[in-house]
Amino acid sequence: MGQEESHSEEMDLAQIQELCIMFMRECPSGALHLHEFKRIFGVQSSSAEESLYIETIFNSFDTNRDNRLDFIEYVAALHLILRGDLEARLKWSFKMYDKDGNGKLDRQEVKRLIRIIHKIKLQRSEVDMTPSEICDRIFELVDQNHDGQITLSEFMEGAQKDEWVMNLLKLDVNATGWVVQNCGRFP
Repeated sequence: MGQEESHSEEMDLAQIQELCIMFMRECPSGALHLHEFKRIFGVQSSSAEESLYIETIFNSFDTNRDNRLDFIEYVAALHLILRGDLEARLKWSFKMYDKDGNGKLDRQEVKRLIRIIHKIKLQRSEVDMTPSEICDRIFELVDQNHDGQITLSEFMEGAQKDEWVMNLLKLDVNATGWVVQNCGRFP
């Protein structure tokens, strides 16, 4: 049993070393800047919506607010994107929506991201609602005490109860292809 744990730890160490090598190859300065982050995720500078969406994601991972991701922030981001469980991903999504950081979402914060998501993803789908209608429906389904704000617990419960809400609230980033291509396997 001890050997299995040791092998597992070695595998984790090997994966971390591989991530470090990949990070240094992509970011020789030791920091991942926004323009590199956009390149990794294939965001064209011509798309204002996608650019704003990726900037919001980048800022959510930049925990020390120095406008760059260091190796620790990079590993934490990849771990969340590739291996994070539903609860961790929903908490991260909530943080992305909560622009002012007060721990509650108001209509403006939700509508802001819904507008971006609508322009990127939803206009190509079968959703026949405006961003305002989507926001109203989210609040109707998730704001349990009807105070005009969504707390983290309301967000988590609402997303897990309703698949439509889950698909809108859970912000997914598809970095798997890039990681597989550059890393050869999942970190």
